[in-house]
Amino acid sequence: MQVTRPTGIALAIGALLALLATPAVAVSFDVTNLVTNDQGAHAAQITDAGLVNAWGIAYAPGGPFWVSANGSGTSPIYSVNGATQQTVKQGLTVTIPGEGSVTGQAYNGNASAFNGDLFLFGSEDGTISGWRSGTTAEVLVTASAANNYKGVAVGSTGGNSYLYAANFRAGTIDIVKGTSGAPGLTGNFADPNLPTGYAPFNVQNLGGSVYVSYAKPDAGGNDEIDGPGFGYVDHYDLQGNFLGRVGSGGALNAPWGMAIAPSSFGAWAGKLLVGNFGDGRINVFDQGSGTFLGQVAGANGQALSIDGLWSITPGNGGLAGSADLLYFSAGPEAESNGLFGVLQVAAVPEPGTLVLMAGGLGLIGALARRRQGQGQA
Repeated sequence: MQVTRPTGIALAIGALLALLATPAVAVSFDVTNLVTNDQGAHAAQITDAGLVNAWGIAYAPGGPFWVSANGSGTSPIYSVNGATQQTVKQGLTVTIPGEGSVTGQAYNGNASAFNGDLFLFGSEDGTISGWRSGTTAEVLVTASAANNYKGVAVGSTGGNSYLYAANFRAGTIDIVKGTSGAPGLTGNFADPNLPTGYAPFNVQNLGGSVYVSYAKPDAGGNDEIDGPGFGYVDHYDLQGNFLGRVGSGGALNAPWGMAIAPSSFGAWAGKLLVGNFGDGRINVFDQGSGTFLGQVAGANGQALSIDGLWSITPGNGGLAGSADLLYFSAGPEAESNGLFGVLQVAAVPEPGTLVLMAGGLGLIGALARRRQGQGQA
């Protein structure tokens, strides 16, 4: 069957549209600030003056976000609509013991462990505390000059619950038993090949796998030393046994935040995300092979950077936003300000898409000129 000229043009347009409909768009992200302590420093949807140096993030299943505000020694609570990202600060703000130095936090789902405290907190003065009711968390482990807890996580194994605490000053992962009768762990969270001069900076339990990030401490074990290649990430089981190295040097720069990439990350969904506090970039690793896959890009195609980046976590599909999006906390301007926000997908055409578009438009133009010429013959 002979194709008439108008039909040929229509087919060409259809072919172009089909090409443009193929997945030739890179996954890149826009940063949306939901909460700021200072609109003049960083514009956001709402203001919470107490959100200074936003650090750890946790939530109960279906519950809202709890965020550690290191600079004010509190944990404000925010509900986020997963569809619209509309954010509301809840009426309760919990005061955390530890002289305004709260860092990481974790949710405890075992009502018989840790005195029934639902949320557990680590602090830079060595305090570990927990909350189950009221406006102030209770002290579970008293402060000590020997300890500086930068991050915490909760895990259950053998029917018992444990808190893992990254002790940046001592260079250890310290264990707090959920109940006094719980047995000790079989491992000690030790990497036999970790270079000297590094200490645990954070610990996260991601789906039953425990990841520990390492950074360089200063002379007093108070703060990290930033720099390209300054960082490691290890994989352990819930008993603290070393399973392998995930990331070594390279793009790591004082890594702290760790999460499993949600569905919005396309081909990287399910991979391990590691956020750098040092330069604010988010690295992507294949946690099985330890292969570095790249860095999360912004809408301009360059590596996205969030000043003072701390936590990264998907939402929970309830009051803590969308499970398909990645939320973050940060302490920009040398931890003097605070942000809580979300990464939302920005569709940016790849160069190949633009080439296809130009070629398709050229084809349509050629067909149109041919039709015009034949009509004049």
